[in-house]
Amino acid sequence: MEKSLKNLLLKHGFSFKKAFGQNFLTDTSLLAEIVENSGVTRDDTVLEIGMGAGALTRELAKKAKRVVGYEIDYKLKPVLSETLSEFNNVEIVFKDILKEDLKSLEKSLGENYILVANLPYYITTPIIMRFIENAKCVKSMSVMVQKEVASRLIAKPSTSDYGAITVAVNLRGNASIIKEVGREMFTPPPNVDSAVVRIDIDKNKFKSVDFAAVRDAVRCGFLSRRKMLVNNLMNSFSFSRKDAEAVLIESGFSLTCRGETLSAKDYITLSENIKKVKETSNEN
Repeated sequence: MEKSLKNLLLKHGFSFKKAFGQNFLTDTSLLAEIVENSGVTRDDTVLEIGMGAGALTRELAKKAKRVVGYEIDYKLKPVLSETLSEFNNVEIVFKDILKEDLKSLEKSLGENYILVANLPYYITTPIIMRFIENAKCVKSMSVMVQKEVASRLIAKPSTSDYGAITVAVNLRGNASIIKEVGREMFTPPPNVDSAVVRIDIDKNKFKSVDFAAVRDAVRCGFLSRRKMLVNNLMNSFSFSRKDAEAVLIESGFSLTCRGETLSAKDYITLSENIKKVKETSNEN
């Protein structure tokens, strides 16, 4: 497959662009396994981000009802036209997904679509955060990411990999690594290994939550990882030490705790008590 891919790209005069973070997978068995593990069925609409030469798209098209693929590099149009010529359930959009109106995009995709992507490393976090925080209709995301990013997505509190993106994922669903992929599997090979992370969205995980307030609390918690949370509360919300300590006491947390020790549920509790103390301070 790798040789045929290189011949296809050569045929159409395509050259890899570092600016787009282009690293293509060619192993058909690996791609089929990724699609299988993503849970795509004949009833599903799939949004693919970063189509590349269309190798993953082909495997998705074999399983899904409909595939809508986004690719930023218009010079891949003749390559994709040839790669996907036998499929009538694939729509190719040559646009930057980050510039698309998400509400309109989701309306066209319909309820409960699946996101599957081999993401360029430079847009990994923006893409994941955008869909985690703002998408209303996605039911799961299976994304190829840098291995160290995968570790952050599934990290536990009080570990070095645990961070704001981990909490964001845990607020909306549950993440797991479904496949580790060595750098040698890509053309051209990147400088790091990768992993596919599946994030299953659970709309019932936390109900009636002010997610905007929780995001503010999470930003506060990871403002300075090495500082105690009481100091971050003072800096983020202009609290006096007394008010910052009141937030922690009301939340049931130690006065010396750090943001990296709090779970997603803890951050919900924290956000609620930040609002309470704010209201009390305003009244006084």
